[in-house]
Amino acid sequence: MVRGFCFAILVALSCGAAAEDFPRPASLQPAVQFWTRVYSEVSTDQGYIHDASNLAVVYRQVDLPAMASNSVRERRVRAAKQEIVNALQTLASGKRDGLSATEAQVLGAWPAGTSSQRFAAATRDVRFQLGQSDRFRAGMERSGQWKPFIREVLAEQGLPPELDVLPHVESSFNPDAWSRVAAAGMWQFMPATGRQFMRVDHVVDERMDPFTATEAAARLLKRNYAVTESWPLAVTGYNHGTTGVLRAARAVGSKDIGVIVARYSGPAFGFASRNFYASFLAALDVDRNAARYFPGLQVQQPVDYALLPLDAYVPVKDVARALGLDVAELQRYNPALREPIWDGDKHVPRGYPVRVPRDRLAGLPQSYLAAIPASARHGQQKPDLTHRIAPGDSLWTIARRYGTTVARLKALNGMRGNNIRAGRTLILPGNVMPEPALAASHDSAPSRSAANDVYVIRKGDSLWSIARRFNVSQQQLVAWNALSAQAYLQPGQKLKITAPALSQI
Repeated sequence: MVRGFCFAILVALSCGAAAEDFPRPASLQPAVQFWTRVYSEVSTDQGYIHDASNLAVVYRQVDLPAMASNSVRERRVRAAKQEIVNALQTLASGKRDGLSATEAQVLGAWPAGTSSQRFAAATRDVRFQLGQSDRFRAGMERSGQWKPFIREVLAEQGLPPELDVLPHVESSFNPDAWSRVAAAGMWQFMPATGRQFMRVDHVVDERMDPFTATEAAARLLKRNYAVTESWPLAVTGYNHGTTGVLRAARAVGSKDIGVIVARYSGPAFGFASRNFYASFLAALDVDRNAARYFPGLQVQQPVDYALLPLDAYVPVKDVARALGLDVAELQRYNPALREPIWDGDKHVPRGYPVRVPRDRLAGLPQSYLAAIPASARHGQQKPDLTHRIAPGDSLWTIARRYGTTVARLKALNGMRGNNIRAGRTLILPGNVMPEPALAASHDSAPSRSAANDVYVIRKGDSLWSIARRFNVSQQQLVAWNALSAQAYLQPGQKLKITAPALSQI
C-alpha cells in the first residue's frame, strides 16, 4: 500500500515536465509519421518499399502471401525492390516523359524538381520495412499485464512515464522475445548489459522475467540520462549505447537529436539506431491514442503475484509439489529459470523468489515452502558437467557421445546457432552418461605415481576423459581436487584419484 501511495505522488510530480523531456524536431517528423504508419496501418503480411535516408519517400506497399514460406516472401520483396531500383535508374538518366506506371509512381514519391543525381543516389537506399500493426496490437493487449508495474518503477526512479512504451519498440511487449544478436526478453537486454543489473547465466536469466527486467531497464535508462543529460540521447543510447551517442554528439557538435540523425554517419550508427528515437515517439503516439488506432482493443489485466524466496537449493518438482502446481504451470510464472532447472540438471537456487499468483495460494505463502521436505533441501547447487570442445567436434557428435540431443545442448548453453569453436567449454546436462569406455590397453595405460593416488595429466586429457577412464564422475574429480568444473588441465599437472578407482585399470 505504501509503495502504491508513493507511486501516485511520484507520477503527479513527474508528469509536469513530460512534454519538454521528449522534443520533436521538425526534421524527425517524417520519420515519426513513417513509423506511426508501420505500427498502425500495415501488418506483418505487408510492408513498405521506401527510401532509407528520407522516410517521407514511400514508393509502394507490398502485400505478402500469409501462408507462404520466408523464401517465397523474400523473393517477392526482392522483385519489388528491383522494380523500384530500375525506375530510379531510368529517372537518374534524365528521362521524365513517357514513363511507365512504376517510374511515374517513383517520380511522384519525391518532391518536384528532384535532380537526376539524387535519383542515382537513391538507388542505393531502396529498403523494405515489414509492417507491425498486428504485433503492435498484440503488444498493446499484453502490455496491460505489466504497464502498472512499469509505471510504478519509473515513478520510483523519478523517470518520465512516457518510457513505459519502450517495450513496444523493443519486443512488442513479448517477454519471450529473442533477437538474432542474442538480445532477450521484453526489454531486449544483451547478455553483457544485462549482467550489469541482474543475473544472466545458464541457470537463471533474469532478462526473461518482465518484472526484474523492468527494474533493470529503469536503472539503465536512469544511468543513460545521467551520462547524456538528454532524454532523446538516453533513449537512443538504449539501442546504440551511451558511448556511441556521446561520440555522435561530439562529432556533429550538438546534442540535438535532429542534428545528430541528419549529420552523423558513424559506421555503427545504422538504420535502427538512427530511427530509434523517432520510432519511440511513434510508439508513444499510437499507445496513447490506442482507441483511435485499434478500436475494440481488449487489454489484459495485471496478475497479483506472491514472491516466495527459497531458503535452500530445491529440485523444481519439489517446489511445484509444495505449491500444489504442476511443473509446466510453475514454469509459466517463472520464466527466468532456465532449462537446466526444468530438466532437473540444476536445483532452483537458494534465495530465488519463486513467483506464484496469489489467487493460487489459499494461505500464507511461507506456509507452502515449509511443506518442502528436508530431504529436498540442499546446501549446494548441482555442479556443472562440462566438455572442452576438440578440433573436429560438432554439436551432433558431442550430443551423441553424452546421450543427449543437440537441442538440449543449445538450450543449456544459451546457443542460437550450431557453430562451436575448439578450445571452448560446453556445459552438459547433469544426468547424462558418456558412451561406455573401451578397455584400456597396456600401451594406453594412464600415467600414475608410485603412491597409487595421483594421476599425471597428459596432453589431450580432459576432466571428462579422465573420469571416463577411471569410471568415476566429473563431480568426484572436482571434489577430490578442489577444482572448478571448468578447470583447464595442463600436461604434467597431478590429479588425486581414490585408490579403488585406480585399482580398476
